[in-house]
Amino acid sequence: MKVMKVKLQRLFNRVWQVCVALLSKRYKRISQLVAILGILAVITAMVRATAPQPDGGGVRTGTLPRTWLLGGPDCRAIPEFEAHRYNEDLYILRQSGCSHYEKPFLYLFFGTEKALLLDTGAGEPDTAQAVQAVVNGWLTRSGRRSIPLEVIHSHAHSDHIAGDGSFQNLVGTTLVRPNLPSVQSFFGIARWPEQIVQHDLGKRILDIIPIPGHEATSIALYDRQTGILFTGDTLYPGRLYVEDGQEFARSIRRLVDFTQGKVVAHILGCHIENTRTPYLDYPVGTVYQPDEHALELGRAHLIELDQTLQKMDGNIVRTALRDFTIWPVTGPLATSEHPRHHTQLPITRILDSKRVSESLPRKVS
Repeated sequence: MKVMKVKLQRLFNRVWQVCVALLSKRYKRISQLVAILGILAVITAMVRATAPQPDGGGVRTGTLPRTWLLGGPDCRAIPEFEAHRYNEDLYILRQSGCSHYEKPFLYLFFGTEKALLLDTGAGEPDTAQAVQAVVNGWLTRSGRRSIPLEVIHSHAHSDHIAGDGSFQNLVGTTLVRPNLPSVQSFFGIARWPEQIVQHDLGKRILDIIPIPGHEATSIALYDRQTGILFTGDTLYPGRLYVEDGQEFARSIRRLVDFTQGKVVAHILGCHIENTRTPYLDYPVGTVYQPDEHALELGRAHLIELDQTLQKMDGNIVRTALRDFTIWPVTGPLATSEHPRHHTQLPITRILDSKRVSESLPRKVS
C-alpha cells in the first residue's frame, strides 16, 4: 500500500508539472489540457484512497475465530449454537451441524437504543434461548435491565427463518415477517430494489441494501461501526445459488457501487461450504467439515464476482471460482442439489453417542 501511494504521488507530481508547462506556454489545444486535468483528478482521488494509515480504517475492530465448533466427530458436547463475540456489541452465532447440516450463521448487533438479530436458523432450533443468553450477558456488562430486540432476515429461505416461532411471544421483540411487503414497510423502502436506506439502532447505523437474485427478499447490511458487509446467501465461501440471473448481477453491481470508497473490513455471509483447498467444496448435507474455508471474504471477492457476472451478460452458468461457485438453479446447468429454495431436507440431529463420519470434500464440476 505504501509503495502504491508513493508511485501514485510521483505520477500526480509529473502530471501536475505537465499541466503547469502547458499553461505557461499558453497551449492552444484546450481539449488536451482538459483531458490531462481529468486524469489528474482521477489520480488525486486514487492518492486519497490510499492515503489513510494502517490504523484499522477508522472502524471499530473485532476478532473472528480461527475455527468454529464443528458438527462432530462427537456431538455429545457440542451445543446447538456457538456464540462468538466479535467485539462487545457484535456477536456471531453459528448453528451446529449436529443440529442441522446447513450450519447457518446468525448476527446479533447492539446499539444504544435497541438490538437487532439477523436470521433465526434452520430446522427446529431454539434460537430465542441462545440469543437471550447473549442478550442477558450484554445487559449485565452494560448495567442495563432491558433492550428492545428486532428480528429480521437476510432472505426468506427456510434455513434462515426456522427459528422465528421462538420469538413470536417474547416481550419487547419485533419480528419482521419474511416477505417483501413486510421488509419494505419495516425499513421504509419505497423503491425496491434501487433504494438503499439507513436503520439506526442508536449510535449504530446499518445501511440496508436490497439485493434480490438469490431470493426475492434478499438484503445486505453494511455496519458503519465495524465496516462489515453482511451478504446473507448472496456472497459467502460456498455455492451461490442464483434464482434470477439478471437481478443477481444487478444486485452484485449495486454492492460494488455502494462499497466504492468505503472501508470493508470483512464480507460475512451465512454459510461455509467450501474447503480451504481452492475450488473444492463439501457436498450438500455435510455435517462435519474439519477443513472448512474461513467465514470472512473481502471486497476483492465481490469485485471478482461482479466481473464474472458481467462477462456472462445475463446468461448465468455454473462457474467455480477459487473461493465460491456461481450456481444457477434454472437453465441447462441448474442443479437438483439446492435444498434451500423449495423443500427443506431432513434435520440431521444426533441425540446419542454415535460419531459422525467425516464427509469427504468433492471437486466442483
